[in-house]
Amino acid sequence: MTEIKLSTSKRNEFMDITAEVQKVVSKSGIKNVACTVFVPHTTAAITINENADPDVVSDITASLDKIAPWKDGYGHSEGNSAAHIKSSLLGCSQTVIVEDSALMLGTWQGIYFCEFDGPRQRKVWISVTGNK
Repeated sequence: MTEIKLSTSKRNEFMDITAEVQKVVSKSGIKNVACTVFVPHTTAAITINENADPDVVSDITASLDKIAPWKDGYGHSEGNSAAHIKSSLLGCSQTVIVEDSALMLGTWQGIYFCEFDGPRQRKVWISVTGNK
């Protein structure tokens, strides 16, 4: 397992971590595997989506804000229930197939760390499992 550390700068932020995940896969020396990307935080998520047009991320963020607005009479005393809801909707992990040491992502796909309660210091765990 490899840990990468991230610093977010906004309450809601999507960070493309595809290159960092690919480095971990390449460094592992394992050619045909499954790579799991996991975030150990309850107010953040991992998702795979288009990384060519930044409007896609803006649209996703705006839509999540409609589904779970920051202030909506939630009972959670920390005041960040919207972040917990968004994290649950997107999920805390993604698994990507690896072939010949390359992430098997579609043409427009990227792996995103999703911050919903920033700014914060965060970590992402990457596990590469398979045979060399």
